[in-house]
Amino acid sequence: MNQTLLYRDDPYLRDAPAEVVALTDEGGIVLSQSLFYPTGGGQPGDSGWLEWDGRTLEIATAVKGDGGASVLVPAEPAQLPAVGTKLVQMLDWERRHKHMRIHTALHLLSVVIPLPVTGGQIGAGTGRLDFKMPEPPQDRDAVEEALNRLVDRDLEVTEGWITEAELDARPELVKTMSVQPPRGAGQIRLVRIGSGSEQVDLQPCGGTHVARTGEIGALKLGKIENKGKQNRRVSIVLA
Repeated sequence: MNQTLLYRDDPYLRDAPAEVVALTDEGGIVLSQSLFYPTGGGQPGDSGWLEWDGRTLEIATAVKGDGGASVLVPAEPAQLPAVGTKLVQMLDWERRHKHMRIHTALHLLSVVIPLPVTGGQIGAGTGRLDFKMPEPPQDRDAVEEALNRLVDRDLEVTEGWITEAELDARPELVKTMSVQPPRGAGQIRLVRIGSGSEQVDLQPCGGTHVARTGEIGALKLGKIENKGKQNRRVSIVLA
């Protein structure tokens, strides 16, 4: 199913028209073009609302369907808009923007702690990465300061694309041991932080990000937890 992924084209878009192209057996809604990021890569699916014919339907989340399409999951059982219905979709923008800020901040955390990442989770205002790290960082304050220095540099965040073969030739780009970039489409999206001599990070990622690191705002380092002999979980919070 060819669905236009508006969240990828413009992560700052908050509302857009669409047409219902399918309803799933589980009660999900597939639109011709979707603002809603579907759960994946540690980032939760977006929530928001659909409006048509004077009706409003609350959307709890979005999940990946056939062909990577974003399938919208209603918050509660309700009459769904029929296939062919033209409607307006609206994001819970405040929640999405927090996901964007945290997601970009976690990329910066992987720069400050340059160790293999074994897992991660993004929330609305909090996030964490699990690192292959036998010993916790000796100086928490230094990690927090380094993180905020990268934020304050207001580096540009851009995207590009790489072929699967090119990625295979540059395995160092993949920092996550647990989540491999989605394959099968021939091309993989790269997220770059900084440009030219100012570049600090480049890694495969399908998530939504802020346009510049300054937009993240101040960050606090949260708990550093022991998750086994080789693993440490490092949490961050929007200050």
